[in-house]
Amino acid sequence: MKRRFVRGALAALVLVTFFWCDQRSEAATINNGIFIDGNDVSGLNSSQATDMIQNEIDTAAQSTIELVSPTGYSISIHPSDLDMTWSNRDIVKYAVNYGDKGNIVRRYKIKKDLEYGKLYLNTDIDYNRDKIIKLINDHEDVFNQEAIDYELSRENGEFIVKTGQAGIIVDPSASADEIIRFLKEDWDGSDITLALVSVVDEPLGSAGELSQINDVIGSFTTEYKSSGSSRCTNIANGCKLINGSTVYPGEQFSVLEHLVPFTAQNGYQLAGSYQNGLVVDTLGGGICQVSSTLYNAVLLAELQVDQRQNHSMIVDYVSPSGDAAIAESSNKDFKFTNNKDFPIYIEGYTTDSKTITFNIYGLETRPANREISFRSEVLERTVPDHENIIQDPGQPLGYYSVTSSHAGIKARYIKEVKVDGVLQSSEEINTSTYKMVPRTIVVGVSTENGEAYAQMQEAIATGSVDQVKATARYWAAQNAAAAQAAQAAEAAEAAAGDP
Repeated sequence: MKRRFVRGALAALVLVTFFWCDQRSEAATINNGIFIDGNDVSGLNSSQATDMIQNEIDTAAQSTIELVSPTGYSISIHPSDLDMTWSNRDIVKYAVNYGDKGNIVRRYKIKKDLEYGKLYLNTDIDYNRDKIIKLINDHEDVFNQEAIDYELSRENGEFIVKTGQAGIIVDPSASADEIIRFLKEDWDGSDITLALVSVVDEPLGSAGELSQINDVIGSFTTEYKSSGSSRCTNIANGCKLINGSTVYPGEQFSVLEHLVPFTAQNGYQLAGSYQNGLVVDTLGGGICQVSSTLYNAVLLAELQVDQRQNHSMIVDYVSPSGDAAIAESSNKDFKFTNNKDFPIYIEGYTTDSKTITFNIYGLETRPANREISFRSEVLERTVPDHENIIQDPGQPLGYYSVTSSHAGIKARYIKEVKVDGVLQSSEEINTSTYKMVPRTIVVGVSTENGEAYAQMQEAIATGSVDQVKATARYWAAQNAAAAQAAQAAEAAEAAAGDP
């Protein structure tokens, strides 16, 4: 019984001891001589020390950080914008327990040491690196000053070198690393100004390099003599937007990027273009003749073609498979890369006789006795065997629009190389398939005249575009005569009513 009592008394003592220790940890204070982030936390308990540190962090989070680019542009942010987070919160627990562990001799020694020396602890604050990078990228247009490459211009038949200029590009990744490093290691919580890390963006080319560009390495001309004034305007405008371009070795040239936007403000007018098997008026209609002419000049210069699509229907200004379609809505583009060891210069011009020419200048390194040419070979041809008539209830009876027929064609473009007039190689460059489209008329059928509507339906039933066109013209003339008669009668009635 006595042994059982002793064991029970010891067990009770242990429980009391644990309870006392637990209660003590809640009320325990930090020993003298301990600092966190330079602040004396001596005599504070865990809750008090945590609140003090968090208040300092919250205050610092509202400080202003001004990020300055080498271009002189700056933006102001707050550390709170960067998801400022106190990650080592257990540092307070460490400070509370410091000196209260181990045997009595060790605890006494630690406390004595703190009387003569201090213990300095630091919080660890984390920041969202991805947010910093995104913030810098969102302002790259003003942070950066891109290099101006050396370029060529051509005046009065002579080349003039335009001097380039180095640029400055902010490095978002390196800048984010430097911002976080400074905030973690050197920041005192006050307002600061930080310079963003940047690199020099060297311009392409040099005066010496461009001075070698004098040879025409590819040239092609097409005609548009039957085009109306709006289509002529579009061709001339597109040619002007490409003329004067310098393309460096390894650089890709996108024709579409140089031509867009297709707006009146960018010099375009309404003219016919292909759309769903019909010719419809669009801003920039006819622009594909610009890209097709350049395509053939690029082939003759033996540059690398990266993207080229043919039209949906055959065109008449180049041979089958010799075209390069442009369509912003369907991402049709003509792209090529300068695969030479030297820059090239693109010269484009139109003439009063309605021709467009592209000359590609470079440094001719090909043998003089080597000749290249391109020929079109038609593989299949399908001729339309009917005509299409489309009724448009949204147009008045008398309106019509006719689209010419187009044969369905499958063709290929072949590159031939001759040396001293002897054929050395024959290579297929592309294969193109063009839709067969019958002659089509879109005719208006909206009218309150039952006789006119009946006659138009009879004409449509014949399946003849010419019959429908003749009927539409007849009723257009009748409508015009009736309108004139009505105007004359109205004028006569008004005159008779005058005193």
